[in-house]
Amino acid sequence: MIYFNNVSKVYNKDSIALEDVTFTVKEGEFVSVVGHSGAGKTTLVKMILAEDVPTEGTVFFESLDIHKLKSSDLTKFRRRIGVVFQDFKLLSSKTAFENIAFAMEAVGKTEEEIRSDVPHVLDLVDLGNKANHFPYQMSGGEKQRLSIARAIINQPEIIIADEPTGNLDPVNTYEIVQILKKINDLGTTIILTTHNKGVIDSVKKRVITLERGKIVRDDKDGKYSI
Repeated sequence: MIYFNNVSKVYNKDSIALEDVTFTVKEGEFVSVVGHSGAGKTTLVKMILAEDVPTEGTVFFESLDIHKLKSSDLTKFRRRIGVVFQDFKLLSSKTAFENIAFAMEAVGKTEEEIRSDVPHVLDLVDLGNKANHFPYQMSGGEKQRLSIARAIINQPEIIIADEPTGNLDPVNTYEIVQILKKINDLGTTIILTTHNKGVIDSVKKRVITLERGKIVRDDKDGKYSI
């Protein structure tokens, strides 16, 4: 589904973000990418989203060379990916329902579809009773669950969760991991970046370990080797 072929990213001679990275993510996989700050996790995510361009190598999504897509095709491609951020990126002036509805409106969904689908996805992330709450009325864990709901509402093929538990306590971290696993069980490919050993232990799926821009391990059984 996603294939990195000998990808390197060099910002300058003293800053090598990725070095000769090659790996494949298959459809339906749950892959965690781990590494200390500066290991290259963020650059890897930017490569998948075509927010950054490799110095060398190629990134494919199915048969598409991501970094050769035209602007209109790139927009369509990005709609096939949902992104969950550490800092939520919610719209503070909109309720939980409206935050999700906004994402649907952006891709042209009808009012009928919005009224039908938003309650369902709120229930999926255990926020069915928070539809009319604003982000400031919600806990950190609830905000992240809302962020996940917004990311999945348009049924993307891939969810990229970039350090989604970085600002959360252990209880909320566990809940977020369980929701991501549930989404994966429903068939969505998950790429999770984290430096949290507890998260990896909870997921128990494939782990790619980055160190100074290089893949130093690729374990299929959830080992955290840092």
